[in-house]
Amino acid sequence: MNIYQHFRPEEREFIDQVINWKEYVEQSYAPKLTDFLDPREQQILATVIGKHPEVKWELFGGAPGTERKRAYLFPDYMEAQNEDFQVKLFGIEYAKKFINIEHRQVLGSLMSLGLKRGKFGDILIDGDTVQFFAAAEIADYIRLQLESIGRASINLTEMPLEKAIAMDEEWNEMNTTVSSLRLDTVISALFNLSRQKSQLLIQHGHVKVNWTAIENPAFECGEGDVISARGYGRAKIITIEGKTKKDKYRVIAGRKK
Repeated sequence: MNIYQHFRPEEREFIDQVINWKEYVEQSYAPKLTDFLDPREQQILATVIGKHPEVKWELFGGAPGTERKRAYLFPDYMEAQNEDFQVKLFGIEYAKKFINIEHRQVLGSLMSLGLKRGKFGDILIDGDTVQFFAAAEIADYIRLQLESIGRASINLTEMPLEKAIAMDEEWNEMNTTVSSLRLDTVISALFNLSRQKSQLLIQHGHVKVNWTAIENPAFECGEGDVISARGYGRAKIITIEGKTKKDKYRVIAGRKK
């Protein structure tokens, strides 16, 4: 069976990486810890490895409900503990009376340190409380290098994982119909936008499908896809339920702000 036929062509490189991780654990009888994976990558890992008799795997992102998680692959005679995932939680202290810090500012400042996205987990914001998860191997570097976010001077405090802000996992379910599964058509239906507005968002790089920017309006969406449009929130295609008498697709989706 060709494993690649179940995935999109652009996912092939990551599939090969998962296969390499599995083979490493099989051949060396040693565990393998990955960077933080987005939910689509986690899904691919689960499908490629599955219930393997010799290689077990678990996911952990620092707290229940996290989106981005590290994977720990290990031989079947071992067990995984939370410490094995090497996840650190940082709180950001700043002048809260005068400045507001947003998610995109935190991510931008972290990425400007020259580290790849996989070294950081979820960024948590609740009012003026701001936290983020990071890989333990870069914790010292972040402490030394991250001195400001946006215009705000900041101090970092390492915190116990139990102190993480609680996640809101609720999706508001909705039913809709679409004439096709093209990305611009789906975005128009999910976010109540004109087709022209949807196309502009896509062409300007403001739309992501499964955490990857897509600039092709004709990109075909599928069941399970998570679609985000900058300024409009996020939606997930939960189920595609076939077609109506007018040849439109019936879609059950979830929306998050």
